[in-house]
Amino acid sequence: MGGSKPSPPKVKYKPAPPPPKPAPVPTQSFRTQLELTKVSNAQQRLNMELGAQLDRANEEFFAGQDIRRLQAQGAEQRLSTQVLGQEQRKTVAATGIQERLNIAATGQQQRATVRETGSQERLTVAATGQQQRLTQAQLLAGQERQIGLTGTEQRKTQEQLLAGQERQISLTGQEQRATVGKTAEEQRLTNLQQEQFRRYQEERDYQQSRSAYRS
Repeated sequence: MGGSKPSPPKVKYKPAPPPPKPAPVPTQSFRTQLELTKVSNAQQRLNMELGAQLDRANEEFFAGQDIRRLQAQGAEQRLSTQVLGQEQRKTVAATGIQERLNIAATGQQQRATVRETGSQERLTVAATGQQQRLTQAQLLAGQERQIGLTGTEQRKTQEQLLAGQERQISLTGQEQRATVGKTAEEQRLTNLQQEQFRRYQEERDYQQSRSAYRS
């Protein structure tokens, strides 16, 4: 009668299961949206493919344009170089012809001047001697020996004078010929330098054209 009371039994309750998830039910608007999405994606892919094709076509076109432009520039440069070389060669040839004509004309004039100078000097010497002899004959008729000696000395003097003048003329001619020869040599050297510089310019322009074409 006086014992403890027994403990009440423990009852465990299981939780209720979760409610079932609602299954999606396709509707007409959902299917339409799916179809539109597919069409839109296909259109985007088609647009991207067309854009890539256009980009490739534009790159090929502009690359061809650049190549053709470089080829045209190279052809123009080569043509200009050829024309310039032809004109320079013509100019050098014409200059050489004119210089040779000028040298020939100068030589002719100099020789004619020397001949005329010698002729006039001989005439002057002859006239001077004649006048002197006449004067001496009239003034010193009684001094034949003295006149003879005087005439001999005068003739020697005139001969020496004439010989000196001829030597001077000869030296002048030699100096002039040496000057003309030196001038011609310097001109030939100048022409050679111009031709070498022209060839260097042609080679440089040709190499630049090739480099531009390769790049």
